[in-house]
Amino acid sequence: MTASHHAVDLPAEAQVLIAGGGPSGLFLALDLASRGIASTVIEPRTAVDHTRPRAKTTNARTMTHLRRLGLADLLRGAAPLPVDYGQDVIFCTGLTGSDAHELRRFRNAFQLVPGRYGPQPECGQQVPQPVLEEVLRKAATDNPLVTFVTGWKVTDVGPAGGDATGPHAVVVTDAVGTSRTLWAQYLIGADGGSSTVRRSLGLRLEGGSAALSNVSILFRSQSLASAIALDPAVQYWVVGSETSGMVGPMDLEGTWWAIVQGVDPAVNVTTEDAAAMVRSLVGAEVDIDVVATDPWTARMLLAPEYSHGGIFLVGDAAHLNPPWGGHGFNTCVGDAANLAWKLAAAINGWAGPGLLPSYGEERRPVAARTIRDAAENGKALAYHFADTHLAAPGARGDAARRAANAALAIKRSEFDSLGLVLGYSYADSTLVVPDALPAPAEDPIHYLPSATPGALLPHAWLADGTSLYSHLGTGFTLLMDAGAAGATAAEVAQPVLAAAARTGVPVTVAVVGPADDGTHLSQVWGAGTLLVRPDQHVAWRGHSAAAAGAALSVAAGWSPTSLETFRSIRADAVLP
Repeated sequence: MTASHHAVDLPAEAQVLIAGGGPSGLFLALDLASRGIASTVIEPRTAVDHTRPRAKTTNARTMTHLRRLGLADLLRGAAPLPVDYGQDVIFCTGLTGSDAHELRRFRNAFQLVPGRYGPQPECGQQVPQPVLEEVLRKAATDNPLVTFVTGWKVTDVGPAGGDATGPHAVVVTDAVGTSRTLWAQYLIGADGGSSTVRRSLGLRLEGGSAALSNVSILFRSQSLASAIALDPAVQYWVVGSETSGMVGPMDLEGTWWAIVQGVDPAVNVTTEDAAAMVRSLVGAEVDIDVVATDPWTARMLLAPEYSHGGIFLVGDAAHLNPPWGGHGFNTCVGDAANLAWKLAAAINGWAGPGLLPSYGEERRPVAARTIRDAAENGKALAYHFADTHLAAPGARGDAARRAANAALAIKRSEFDSLGLVLGYSYADSTLVVPDALPAPAEDPIHYLPSATPGALLPHAWLADGTSLYSHLGTGFTLLMDAGAAGATAAEVAQPVLAAAARTGVPVTVAVVGPADDGTHLSQVWGAGTLLVRPDQHVAWRGHSAAAAGAALSVAAGWSPTSLETFRSIRADAVLP
């Protein structure tokens, strides 16, 4: 499932040039394509490396983004572990034998919920990042609007022609040193933590790193699965007196992964060392065939800016998250989903001057919040809970295990983090029309669905069996509760459709409801009508036809003039 193009296939120019064909770069290209926008992706790797599967968690929000592109079912079909296999994370003293004691269990971790999921149209999916990349590569090569070029990388970015908005001279180089210069109206840096595109802007990632390192180990074992004395889990966290870390199945055919935590970064871990570490974790002399080792250190780094002129940073080029909680890769896809519709708007001519600059304004705080939470979880790793008495028999062991169970409660936000995954908001964005109703407090664990402007549209399964999200258009959606709209639907829609006709902003009108439990959606929304952005976030809620029309202009980046117009009619915007 790899794609490769020769130098003659390199286009001389591209409206959107994406440096980097990892998850964020490929998702961005496919999201743009879904909006009719062509792009060129430059990726140095000719093939996906399956020996370094760092990311394994595709959360419910990312799965919903993939659903929007028609890729969620494809990814689930390619995933080696079905959701039904296991949904829990288990902390334990070992995996095998009489010394394998469960200390604490976190159920339905990472939004792994078999059957129909409520908070989003899709639940989470455990899947190695290389498998995800293969699915995205296949989709990209099959899409006529995506030119996917492998074996080349962006090595330099020259000055923009004319002004900072472009076009930009981009130098690409292949493995033997052959260089070409391409021209791009918009340049996207999706080229990782050492991003050439970011360096061209004179930006450095700011932050720090963890004091101790970790070693990821990919291994095969034919006897481990049958030797495990605990219930199936997607992750086992082994709190050991000598070696602590994580173990989990990569597939159902005997391939496993482990992460040994708290390793001195100066120590060179050999294959023999890695095998010994794994045996120490699992607690038995099982067969261990080490496939690969990958030492790494958790980093908490964030770019001071996400864009300049027509150049934008997404994913690891803009932030490096610690992996605790599995948010890093998912945050990268969230960047791409936010930028895609705004780039499409600019290219299609309906973006106001505030639309593209809002990308960094909205996404940087999300990354900062996620990094803070992951860094806190990084202060409580398996070895922090180690106690020589945990595996002991009798009263002394029982007491140690009870104490560990209580102490491990601090890890809940790592596995039950719906407040981070779905509760982030763009309430402070210039694209969002504020209202007077109270907004839920931020919480990394608890998610309270809210239609507060800036928040993610609360999901619902409707009485007809469909997902509310299935009724959203690819542009903006004027969403009306069928139980509250009635004869006023056309009245509210008219000024919005008139504004859309004048400006070219794509708008779909949808009258929906009730929910499958009979609830009128306005009871959840706090109003009868919502204006929903292309990325499924709420831009405005209310009842006033005039306010709805003004809100569309604000949401398309035509502020502050439109905001002044809105303030004059704000009193009608929400329920009294």
